[in-house]
Amino acid sequence: MSGQIDPEDGIFEKLRQRNDQAQEEKSRLVNDRERALYEKQQRRLRELVESNTTLPCTISSVRVLGARNTRQSFLKRIVNPLLSANRDRPYTLSEALRETQYAVDRLYQHDIFQERPSISVDRPDPTDPSSTPTDIDVYISTREKSRLTFKTGTEAGNTEGSAFTNLTLRNIFGGAESLDLNASLGTRTRSAYQARFEAPILANPDFRGEFGGLASSTQKGWASHEEILRGGWVKTRWLGRGGKHELGYTGLWRQVTGMDEKASPTVRGDAGDSVKSSITYSVMNEQRDYPLLPQCGFFTKSTLELAGWGPLQGDVAFAKTEFETQGAIPIPIPGTKGNSGVSFTAGLRTGLMYPLPIGFGNKPQASRINDRFQLGGPTDVRGFRLGGLGPHDGHDAVGGDLYAAGSANLLMPLPRVGSEKPFRFQAYVNGGRLLALKQSANEKNGMNAASVRQSVSSTIAEMANGLPSMAAGIGLVYGHPAARFELNFSLPLVIRRGEDARKGLQFGLGVSML
Repeated sequence: MSGQIDPEDGIFEKLRQRNDQAQEEKSRLVNDRERALYEKQQRRLRELVESNTTLPCTISSVRVLGARNTRQSFLKRIVNPLLSANRDRPYTLSEALRETQYAVDRLYQHDIFQERPSISVDRPDPTDPSSTPTDIDVYISTREKSRLTFKTGTEAGNTEGSAFTNLTLRNIFGGAESLDLNASLGTRTRSAYQARFEAPILANPDFRGEFGGLASSTQKGWASHEEILRGGWVKTRWLGRGGKHELGYTGLWRQVTGMDEKASPTVRGDAGDSVKSSITYSVMNEQRDYPLLPQCGFFTKSTLELAGWGPLQGDVAFAKTEFETQGAIPIPIPGTKGNSGVSFTAGLRTGLMYPLPIGFGNKPQASRINDRFQLGGPTDVRGFRLGGLGPHDGHDAVGGDLYAAGSANLLMPLPRVGSEKPFRFQAYVNGGRLLALKQSANEKNGMNAASVRQSVSSTIAEMANGLPSMAAGIGLVYGHPAARFELNFSLPLVIRRGEDARKGLQFGLGVSML
């Protein structure tokens, strides 16, 4: 009958269960043995340290275990300085362990290991004639990450959300190199494809080189056009005095296309192709406790871009500089123990674009719409639409050459939620101004160095003429690890002619909020 059970099936089932139990018991014994060995090593290390912290010692060897895919030459650059043979004086044991921990930290910063490598210390074989009584051997145990990572998902940027596919090849040549391939479709950036190769220089995690290429298509509805980019870059980054530094070269072919039927004459005048060849230098100092929802600390970033001048060539030429800073201070509440969760933050952003002649010429070039600054929106001046501040031609925001914006925010935890949760109620006031150089639109008579200096000087003076465009409001903030989300109710206070304010609810998301 079909419902009967074959006795042989029951026998095989019992044998299978016994085999599974045996495998589980074997795995448990192996794990217990490894744990016992690790605990023994840690006990020996503690005993060695506690009884011999000031005794002289020499590191005779350093062995990195488990790094099968990492080049020996790469590892030697990190661990060889530990060897006493490469030092001019002996260690004390505490110094040796401190220097070893520093080398392990540097190794871990390369992001090729699953967890922080562990350290164990032992004495060499006393029968070895080459060893001395002060010798110690250092063992660094590691577990490497997978060399291939593939993921899909969604991400949030400034005023934009997107879906992405990402492929990362890690430790390609055994020296902590990585190749990152990314494709995304977004609400504003219709499509974007990017390839990026990065590697440490001289095995230093704080000194890295990078090159890559991109192709993207972005809809810029505030100026009635679409911008297509094709190009590449090469850059180097290092950690130095003043924070994180970055120096790079970028070459881009840009196309202003896909214009709306109601696109303004200014937008149509900049339609077509252009080539930007530029060098960029930036320095950033991040001292905030939590950048997306800071309670204390400060942040500064300055950027300088030089395009088209001298040997850079291209179709556009300018010097462009930006500076950004933000500070946060906690506000104690009487009767509240520890961190109250209440904080006050203030931020400032400013930028200037200075026209330059292309190549080695003497006639400065007027700025184009895809190089000018835009201001307004939920990530900088709340209470205004995206690109709502500054010069407009009809309904198009055509950007400006000089801007300044500031914001002051009071953040408070929500009732019954607690200060440890990343939710806050905020009250804010923010404002800014965006101006165009008077002669940047006057190409009929051309420009020269003297007229540019005069135009920049008069525009800076105009910046202080009258109140900035301003708005105030209240809202809810959520500091997600990937981005900051805000839902605000804004009330514009000062609006200039032609600017596009927004009274009422406004949703914002981004990774850099003023």
